[in-house]
Amino acid sequence: MSDNILLHLADEPRFDAVAVADIEPALSAAINQAQSAIAAIKALPDATWDNTVEALTDITERVGRIWGVVSHLNSVVDTPELRAVYNQLMPQVTEFFTAISQDIELYARFKAVKAAPEFARLSAAQQTKLNHDLRDFVLGGAELDAAAQAEFAALQSEAAQLGAQFSQNVLDATDAFALYFADGNTLAGIDAPASSPCAAADFEADSAKTGLPEDALAMFAAAAAAEGKSGYKIGLQMPHYLAVMQYADNRALREKLYHAYNTRASELGAAQWDNSANIGRRLQIAQREAELLGFANYAELSLATKMADTPNQVLAFLRDLAARAKPFAQRDLAEVATFATTTLELPEIQAWDLAWASEKLRQAKYAFSETEVKKYFPTDRVLHGLFALIAKLYRVNLMEKKVPVWHPDVRYFELEKGGAIIGGVYLDLYAREGKRGGAWMNDYRGRRRFESGTRRGQLQTPVAYLVCNFTPPVGGKAARLSHDEILTLFHEMGHGLHHLLTQVDELGVSGINGVEWDAVELPSQFMENFVWEYDVLAGMSSHEDNGAELPRSLFDKMLAAKNFQRGLFMVRQMEFALFDMLIHSQPDADTNWMQTLQDVRREVAVIQPPAYNRFAHAFSHIFAGGYAAGYYSYSWAEVLSADAYAAFEEAGPEQMVATGNRFWQEILAVGGARNAMASFKAFRGREPEIDALLRHSGFDGEAA
Repeated sequence: MSDNILLHLADEPRFDAVAVADIEPALSAAINQAQSAIAAIKALPDATWDNTVEALTDITERVGRIWGVVSHLNSVVDTPELRAVYNQLMPQVTEFFTAISQDIELYARFKAVKAAPEFARLSAAQQTKLNHDLRDFVLGGAELDAAAQAEFAALQSEAAQLGAQFSQNVLDATDAFALYFADGNTLAGIDAPASSPCAAADFEADSAKTGLPEDALAMFAAAAAAEGKSGYKIGLQMPHYLAVMQYADNRALREKLYHAYNTRASELGAAQWDNSANIGRRLQIAQREAELLGFANYAELSLATKMADTPNQVLAFLRDLAARAKPFAQRDLAEVATFATTTLELPEIQAWDLAWASEKLRQAKYAFSETEVKKYFPTDRVLHGLFALIAKLYRVNLMEKKVPVWHPDVRYFELEKGGAIIGGVYLDLYAREGKRGGAWMNDYRGRRRFESGTRRGQLQTPVAYLVCNFTPPVGGKAARLSHDEILTLFHEMGHGLHHLLTQVDELGVSGINGVEWDAVELPSQFMENFVWEYDVLAGMSSHEDNGAELPRSLFDKMLAAKNFQRGLFMVRQMEFALFDMLIHSQPDADTNWMQTLQDVRREVAVIQPPAYNRFAHAFSHIFAGGYAAGYYSYSWAEVLSADAYAAFEEAGPEQMVATGNRFWQEILAVGGARNAMASFKAFRGREPEIDALLRHSGFDGEAA
């Protein structure tokens, strides 16, 4: 046991040496030790910050870090063995943390610290953390009677297991699908004799036949080769799916992939991955948890820790934004539908035609393609440009360091400022089987200055994981990122900077910890704005043929197309957010959530998908990712981020460094140590306004 890696997690853990067999012994030992330590805390006669609040932080951080590493590995290198242990241990971990949140003796000690004269001497961050802790005891069921506590704890455990199962079902359904094509003719749907097995030299010819970019064909060929096959393999991982939907001229292929992608983990696919019952049960649990805690519905419970006050306030915000965006969405749809009919000779545009026809329209309207843009952005050059921007804004340097990682693609960078290491970030950028889809930032550890014990006075620096699912490098060529992928990278790095650039020393409110959920997207969406600045993009570009930087003429075309189909995008976000808020506001949502989705689509959508579309069955954000009754956060944070970036526009380039420093000090540095509205007002000098978002989205005029 003494050599168990998970019991000795260092600054850079030995991820490559973590054995599945280590997990259960390490976690059991850590939980047993934690429970003994908690009993010792409760036996002390007086409650103080050090012997109660700080001591419990020590205990929960250790268990949380071990489980955090296991959870992270489960999401990025999923194997049957790891998944089995993860699912086996999840109830034990959930029970441990739920028991703490319901412990009436601990709750009483925390209240005693709040009531004691010592509270006035605590730092503002410590006071905020303690207030959050007291709130969380209440929301965790500490004030419930014994029977209600037992029911609440059982619900918490079941919900955690259902969330994990939901995510695993989506991953398995995604990885299980594959289409194989012998050559470009079959991929194009051409009835012709098979040609020789594809090779790099064939990609140009096959691109002409299929409409697919050469790098997409290389990716499909590499996927087939990895299984010892020739030709092409197409799966449902996001780089595969998007390439086909956006570029494949074979309409039957687009329809087949659209159907497979949008019926994943539903009753229309394999029964073992069907999330239908999972969704209903998750909604039942959410409603019952809310009732036990005295709320009318789960949406009210969710908003107890957010900026928004009531579900009706959120619904009004979403419906107002939907009403503003819908005329532009209708214009967008009419434009692409007319183009599809008159130019592309499609009698009627279908859901599987939209991305393909839109890309054709973009090329015709703005005289450039996403494929053309992608050739300018190798991953290493993009990272160099991103790091240069961070250095300019915050005087922080990122330096690569070789450390043990969980996959050869993963890289690690340390943040250095003034000669001191202030944090670290792991980058895991490329899609692969066994890796959860999407993009996210999570933390390995947070910033903390130890107040007692052998480490008293020492500073623990924050470390983050930044995970994406970009098109991987194939054929020995450097991976290249699309402009959308660069936006995603900057978005996730914004989250990372929020966590890494904190100057708060109290773990519970440093970095992203303690930040209201509907404000946590502010730093991430703020960073996206810089991907629309020419100097930033040009500085990270290098054409694959000659190393040339992005021409200003091409950037101007991109900028002109910035809000291309922005209306369609916005109403789709409103569809997701309204669906989420409504099903978590309705006591009987477990039986009528499909009807609610149809009602929302009739209200705000301009595109009605096929009846078989089962988008909700893979909506991991709200059913497995912590965004339940919180998906609106993306849209609310867009208001905050657009308004924050407007401060840079108003100040001008000559004040960029000074403005960046203010953004750091008033937003990033303070983390959750004060409420998000106060932080925004400290930076902007006023409450947020929607004008900048409408302007940036092209909604400040009339839809033509």
